Amino acid sequence: MSRKSIKRITIAFFLLTSIFYSLHELCPSTVQGKNYDLIPVATVHDGDTVSVIINQKKEKVRLIGIDAPEIGQKPWGNKAKKYLDALLSSSGWKVTLEFDDDKRDKHGRILAYLWTMKGEMINLLMLKNGYAMLFTFPPNVKYVDDLKAAQQEARDRGLGIWGEKGLRQRPVDYRREHPRI
Repeated sequence: MSRKSIKRITIAFFLLTSIFYSLHELCPSTVQGKNYDLIPVATVHDGDTVSVIINQKKEKVRLIGIDAPEIGQKPWGNKAKKYLDALLSSSGWKVTLEFDDDKRDKHGRILAYLWTMKGEMINLLMLKNGYAMLFTFPPNVKYVDDLKAAQQEARDRGLGIWGEKGLRQRPVDYRREHPRI
C-alpha cells in the first residue's frame, strides 16, 4: 500500500470515529435495559412542574399523577421544590420522559412520568417521600397502583406532608382559594 492510501485510510478512520461519537451523543441512552432519550432539565418551577429542552425548545412538563404543595403553601411548597431539585441534580439534570394517553394538559404543558438515569420514577419518589399527594386524571393512570402504594407508604410512615407538622390544605384547594390572575 502506498503512503497516500494509508493516509486516506487513516483520515477516513478518524472521520468515521468522529461521526460515530457525535451520533452516540444524539442517540438514546440505556435505562433499565431499555432505550430512552435523555432530556436536559432547564428549570424546576415547583414540586410538580419543570421545564426541559426538547429540540432546542424549552417546554414545561407537568408530572403525571402527583400534586405537590404550591410555593405559597409554606414551608411545604419550597420543600417539595427543593426535593425535586435534589432528585434532578442527582440524575445529572437529565431525565427520560414517559407519556401516558394524554400528552398535554389544558395549559399546554407536556404530561409525563420522569425517570432518572438510574431508572427511578421521580413522580413516585415525590409521593413515597411525602413531598406530593396523589392526583390522577383518567386516562393517564398507567402507574396509578404504584403511585397509590407510594403515597400510602409515606402516610403510614408520617413522612413529609403526612407528618405531625404536615400540609394543612390540599394543593387543589389552595389553588381554588388563590387563583392565578
